[in-house]
Amino acid sequence: MTPTNDTQASAASVESLLARMTLDEKLGQMMQPERMAVTPDDVRTHFLGSILSGGGSCPGDNRPSDWIAMNDAYWAASMSTEGGRTPVPLLYGVDAIHGHANVLGATVFPHNIGLGATGDSELLERIARITAREVLATGVDWTFAPTLAVANDLRWGRTYESYSEDASLVARYASRFVRGLQGDMGRDGVVACAKHWVGDGGTDLGYDQGDTILDEEALTSTHIAPYLPALAEGVLTVMASFNSWNGNKCHGHRYLLTDVLKGRLGFSGFVISDWDGVDYLHEDYATAIAMAVNAGVDMLMVSVEWRACLAHLKQRVVDGTIPMARIDDAVRRILTVKERFGLFGKARPADRYWSQVDCLGAADHRVVAREAVRKSLVLLKNDNAILPLAPGARILVAGRNADNLGHQCGGFTVAWQGTSGNESVPGGTSIWGGIRAAAPGATLSVDGSAASAAAHDVAIVVVGERPYAEGMGDLRGQETIGAGSGAGGKAKRLAPYGDSLSLSVLHPEDLATIRAIRDKGIPVVTVLVSGRPLEVNEELAHSAAFVAAWLPGSEGAGVADALFGTHPFQGTLPFAWPATAEGATYPARRASSLFPLGFGLR
Repeated sequence: MTPTNDTQASAASVESLLARMTLDEKLGQMMQPERMAVTPDDVRTHFLGSILSGGGSCPGDNRPSDWIAMNDAYWAASMSTEGGRTPVPLLYGVDAIHGHANVLGATVFPHNIGLGATGDSELLERIARITAREVLATGVDWTFAPTLAVANDLRWGRTYESYSEDASLVARYASRFVRGLQGDMGRDGVVACAKHWVGDGGTDLGYDQGDTILDEEALTSTHIAPYLPALAEGVLTVMASFNSWNGNKCHGHRYLLTDVLKGRLGFSGFVISDWDGVDYLHEDYATAIAMAVNAGVDMLMVSVEWRACLAHLKQRVVDGTIPMARIDDAVRRILTVKERFGLFGKARPADRYWSQVDCLGAADHRVVAREAVRKSLVLLKNDNAILPLAPGARILVAGRNADNLGHQCGGFTVAWQGTSGNESVPGGTSIWGGIRAAAPGATLSVDGSAASAAAHDVAIVVVGERPYAEGMGDLRGQETIGAGSGAGGKAKRLAPYGDSLSLSVLHPEDLATIRAIRDKGIPVVTVLVSGRPLEVNEELAHSAAFVAAWLPGSEGAGVADALFGTHPFQGTLPFAWPATAEGATYPARRASSLFPLGFGLR
């Protein structure tokens, strides 16, 4: 393809800028510290190219005005010409992976596993477009999404970040989500980031940050395949993965990062590390940094020790461990992304269009989120056509997750590990709130103690998991960290959620509530809030109807839409449902599933 004049002009502009930059200015572009460890003065003094907010890290009262003011100050520092410094606008990143859920009042969409159940790629593009608007409304430019993991083992704590165990379905969504986020790189778009490169969903035994043991053909057909549509759509950034491939960490894997991603697949954006991801390559921090950069990592995400990282990086360039050509390549890629995104021509964050628009948690955004919830629901059982329910029926609502927005939103909501209760998700509607609006005569009894056959025709019991994220969602023994997670460097140990895929083992109180109500002669409609399919044989046996609601987000009224027949059930399983607590792993789970991939009653 012959470059257009615009493309040639952009490339020339980047080369001109690169030629004017000092070594310190170049290395600064390769740093991405966490906001709590860096000030605007640091940005100006050290020429920093990017800053991020980790999960739960927020300025002020966590309102859009606080975010805009913070980003405006960082941007102004990056554009300073004081002392002859070369101004390069800063790029700010967040984990807006199911809406801009770090920010109070944002629209929180279902996590990816629920979106995978919708089968609606056009809906995903609309969700991405709304997410971009709400991110822009806080003065932010970049979200670390979409996650393109193909989760193979339900014990993995990030299963809910995967659209499906079916690589073709993940691939089908990839380009639409990138398109929704980035748009035409103009006023309404943000920088997207495909993650985590590569094989994060295939680790042995489902251990987070573990070892994906596959030959290259299987890695390519399953885990690389979903990236191809995202790359074709022009995704600007890719995040390296914590996991290993056949014993070698992806953050230091030159073959995967440079030969395959940048070479064979032609990715021309930049690769960013995961949170302190280079640290685990070697016991010596300076050696680990050199390994990552030489392998093809262009920008280093560093939680706190960014000054030490910067000093080590410079020393390894000066002593020749990292070639200057590699630094120029990394910085050229970073500047090119900023150029393609139009960052050099954008006004300061406080003066941008979406900073003036009060769209966070807007009513029309919540309408789309509610649509996503009802389309994601999978009906697994419906004896005697008990569903849909009549709004005038005498309904008891029970269960730990019935009136808990934090639980139904899951991890990466306001805080890294999520929250509990309703206060931290203002503007949202719990599942109970949605039922109460649809059936005003319904009553709530969380523990089910108010159940009475004389007073209730039916009970809706909302059960399931509490929020978690990353390795703290793993189902494994406390002592296990997973193969490869500490190979060659320091280990990262996170306490797991539990050690069983069985809901009755993880949360026996849920089964007790269902049984107690059923034993009073009241038919039970069970709604499961969870980040993955769980073994629920006993819960199913005591339920007249059973609904997989995944992690629906802030718009719990979408659950009521289906329960009361305002809209039909239409979701289908993005993962085969396990018949036993031992049935966590694909493809064995597919061969002996309780419900197959694609199952869903109408």
